[in-house]
Amino acid sequence: MSLITTTESLAQTCQRLAQHPFVTVDTEFLRETTFWPKVCVIQIASDDEAVAVDAMAEGLDLTPFFELMADRKVVKVFHAARQDLEIVWNLAKMIPAPLFDTQVAAMVCGFGDQVAYGELAQSICKVTLDKSSRFTDWSRRPLSDAQITYALADVTYLRDIYRFLVAKLESSGRMSWLADEMQTLCSPATYEQHPENAWERFRHRARKPRDLAVLMDVAAWREREAQTKDVPRSRVLKDDILIEIALAAPRTPEALGNLRAFPRGMERSRTGADILAAIERGLERDPKTLPRIERERRSNGGGATVELLKVLLRQVSERHGVAAKMIATVDDLEAIATDDRAKVPALTGWRLELFGAKALELKHGRLALTVENNKVVTLEWQEAPPVVEYPVN
Repeated sequence: MSLITTTESLAQTCQRLAQHPFVTVDTEFLRETTFWPKVCVIQIASDDEAVAVDAMAEGLDLTPFFELMADRKVVKVFHAARQDLEIVWNLAKMIPAPLFDTQVAAMVCGFGDQVAYGELAQSICKVTLDKSSRFTDWSRRPLSDAQITYALADVTYLRDIYRFLVAKLESSGRMSWLADEMQTLCSPATYEQHPENAWERFRHRARKPRDLAVLMDVAAWREREAQTKDVPRSRVLKDDILIEIALAAPRTPEALGNLRAFPRGMERSRTGADILAAIERGLERDPKTLPRIERERRSNGGGATVELLKVLLRQVSERHGVAAKMIATVDDLEAIATDDRAKVPALTGWRLELFGAKALELKHGRLALTVENNKVVTLEWQEAPPVVEYPVN
């Protein structure tokens, strides 16, 4: 088994890998008990070799790996790259580039929404991967042969998957369709964790400005605590308790302790004092400076339009072999239903040509949906459909 445990060996390997036009990359990590993902193993492969790097080996310096990830002559191929890229960003404050995500590419090529690596290996490489080591403890040493074999399989078959998808994208003229998704994956903003933005995960739970003000400060406090202590957010304060605090805004230890979900006794601890201080900071905010509270206000007509747009989206997705999620989200459809000029991806670029323009036509009665041979098809009119008059008996 090819397991790298020294900086010298890693540097030599990365020099060889840098001579290839692309490398495939994956990581094995843990984050069940931490805020930041803890990288345990890094797998890299070229056409000539596949190696596993023991990222926890004593004295190992990962700098040669980061230099390879920054080498713009080498395409870095990941599957479902986001968590792997988050690890690289947290460790080195850089993002591998140029980047190719096979999960995103597979969505463009008609393999469905968020297709798993094992499914692509089965479909493209005709192999069934052994997943028995998937949930093993990757922080335990020594690593077993079975673990290393499993880890390497995640980059060896990825080579053929990459080639297949690139050929398919180039033959269909869809390579440029990946640009938006790759841009998001390559943006540091995707991985930066700013405590002041933590409230956004719960923005729809705030009913009035006071709720939002308290939510913003308590959520920011929890985020800072979790990051500083490197523990999951729920270890500091569970989500349901966070929401209950924001809505109740207790101002004394007694009121805090009386909340139904609040842990008994915590109100008298330093944590309780910190929470009360965060509540006070929230209550001191000027309501005029708060973000606007967004509420869903859908008319029956708007809801009906969204349902029709969902049918159209599925029809377009199946006809063109592109995952529906890649074309438009439910949020996109809701925005289009209420605003022809909504600033959503579905109304720009290739998505506009493929779906967005048809969505607007459907919305305004210039396109209809019907069924032929058990499949949804579209009918287009140059003008609004004529009114059919039925004889009166």
